[in-house]
Amino acid sequence: MKKEAVVVAAVAGAAAVCAAAAAADVLVRRRRQSRRREKARAIADAFQRKCATPMVKLQKLADAMADEMHVGLSLEGGSKLKMLVSYVDNLPTGDEKGLFYALDLGGTNFRVMRVVLGGQEERVVKQESLEVSIPPHVMTATSDELFGFIAQALKRFVDTEGEDMRLSPGRQRELGFTFSFPVNQTSISSGNLIKWTKGFSIDDTVGQDVVAHLTKAMERFGVDMRVAALVNDTIGTLAGGRYNNPDVIAAVILGTGTNAAYVERANAIPKMQGVVPKSGEMVINMEWGSFHSPHLPLTEYDKALDIESLNPGDQIFEKVISGMYLGEILRRVLLKMAEEAALFGDVVPPKLMSPFILRTPVMSAVHHDTSPDLTVVGSKLKEVFEISNTSLETRELIVELCSTIATRGARLSAAGIFGILKKVGRDTVQKGDEKKSVIALDGGLFEHYAKFRDCLKATLTELLGDEVSESVTIELSNDGSGIGAALLAASHSQYSEATEES
Repeated sequence: MKKEAVVVAAVAGAAAVCAAAAAADVLVRRRRQSRRREKARAIADAFQRKCATPMVKLQKLADAMADEMHVGLSLEGGSKLKMLVSYVDNLPTGDEKGLFYALDLGGTNFRVMRVVLGGQEERVVKQESLEVSIPPHVMTATSDELFGFIAQALKRFVDTEGEDMRLSPGRQRELGFTFSFPVNQTSISSGNLIKWTKGFSIDDTVGQDVVAHLTKAMERFGVDMRVAALVNDTIGTLAGGRYNNPDVIAAVILGTGTNAAYVERANAIPKMQGVVPKSGEMVINMEWGSFHSPHLPLTEYDKALDIESLNPGDQIFEKVISGMYLGEILRRVLLKMAEEAALFGDVVPPKLMSPFILRTPVMSAVHHDTSPDLTVVGSKLKEVFEISNTSLETRELIVELCSTIATRGARLSAAGIFGILKKVGRDTVQKGDEKKSVIALDGGLFEHYAKFRDCLKATLTELLGDEVSESVTIELSNDGSGIGAALLAASHSQYSEATEES
């Protein structure tokens, strides 16, 4: 019996030791997890503090934007904003009539479009378009090959004109050319390419007039068409917006990239030499993505992203507000949390280290997840990073980070718009003044990221105040840039009045 008692006691003792060890192990793991949670929380809090956009900061940013606009209009190269004279001095009025074409070249696809305009009563009578993919080898070939490829597609499109789209004898077809690459514009229908972007690399086009290259190619393939206007997508959006609403004074693109254009008084542009246009106005292409100010709330993640980008030190404003970068900022914060707080376990998920793997539409889906256990967040982590079995607390933290990034971007965008309104004197209202100010806004970020869009609108109202905000409206100008180029061809027609009957 004594032996048995000793054995039982020994077993009990061993069990007690094991239980104590297990309890200690659990305690150690809990403490480690607690420290990790605290570290992740500290990283998130520090990030939120750096991203803060209090009203006083936004007002200073708007003032800085307006100041840079003034400088950029006075002196070429004197401002962080390019403030490019577009030579568009006649925006569409709705009186335009006839058949007009548009060509939109801004990426690996281009689009050709034709519209029949019927004046004030009929407006856009008919609209047709065709999208064409550019083979990769053409994007790095020669000017003749690229513009020849475009001209051939344009010819095929022209050949499908219906009987209801014929021009009167003696009239030439006219085209609005949306060319979304850096150009030194020399007139409404000419501009020299500064550099290619977006995967294009054709050396013999750089420094050359892109309209001359397109015209030569159209002649080579028998396309009887004149380029009436060379514009970028933001100016096209402004034209499309003005056609639908005469109160449109500016256009903003918030998509993969970002830009703004607005209508300026011609006598407020000291750097513009020559005859003042009859309209007394000139559309200015701000290239506002390059705006920078000490008041911009930049974090360590933004600075690292900029240093590692293809254009360090440039496009700083774009890098904190546009769709190209918001998802990447989130990835960088998550990577720091994975490395320093083991947010996703002891091993950093390999895919989390891949730049730009997290696209902004995915971030938007995560941000808008309303399910009780945030299942969309979980599925996107698995889909993009191959991360499984995250806790609800981790998923909630990720949604919080999305909110921080999107809120900063939206509020900074609103401050930029407020800066434009200040520059043109639409940030106040005089007694009895019923003038309306409409901003035409296009781009997938604004259109599809609802929380971003709602925050932008609410912030602009806050900046303007209740009284002034009643006279300022933001309107979605969906695909305004496409039809906008055709409308600008009409408003800058070689025929004194675009009155061609359809």
